Amino acid sequence: MSLKENINFVKEELNSEEKFLEGFVKFEKFYKKNKVIVIGVVAVAILAVGGMSFKSYTNSVNKKESNIAFNSFLKDNNDKAALEKLQSTNKQLFEVATYLKAKNEKKDAEISITFLKDLSEYSKAVKAQNIDKLSSLSMQSDFLLKEFALFNKALILTNEAKYIDAKETLKLIPKKSRVNDLVVLLNHYLLTK
Repeated sequence: MSLKENINFVKEELNSEEKFLEGFVKFEKFYKKNKVIVIGVVAVAILAVGGMSFKSYTNSVNKKESNIAFNSFLKDNNDKAALEKLQSTNKQLFEVATYLKAKNEKKDAEISITFLKDLSEYSKAVKAQNIDKLSSLSMQSDFLLKEFALFNKALILTNEAKYIDAKETLKLIPKKSRVNDLVVLLNHYLLTK
């Protein structure tokens, strides 16, 4: 290297160090001017991370406790301690347990879980042979057992000798439905009616 290159190299090094020191001085001025705000932001960030960690830990513990309680309930439906634990740690599992207990006792239970509620209403409608209820359930766009409700409605109509209505109801069930095999069988029977 020549002397000129060495001098340029030293100048560049000094410029970069000068810029670093200048940045540090600017940060120091900003810090002194806004010390309270900086400390507040850092404290809020630390509290937020701590709070999220605590919430995550609590959720994990509740999940484990509720699963243990639910397993205990499944072994013994009369385990009141397990039901109380479920009620305090996991409302949805508590409702599932309440539903299962009511079903075993052949009673009805108040449920707010959408799929269990749909299943319960569907079972009641089929058991009662209630065409109107099956119709209203099948008209709900998000109803889980829509095709089964339509098929059961058609089956009830067939049993009541309302063959034309049964055929029209079966047409509402899509060809790609899992119920289609049953639809084909019922349509075959209805050909002679």
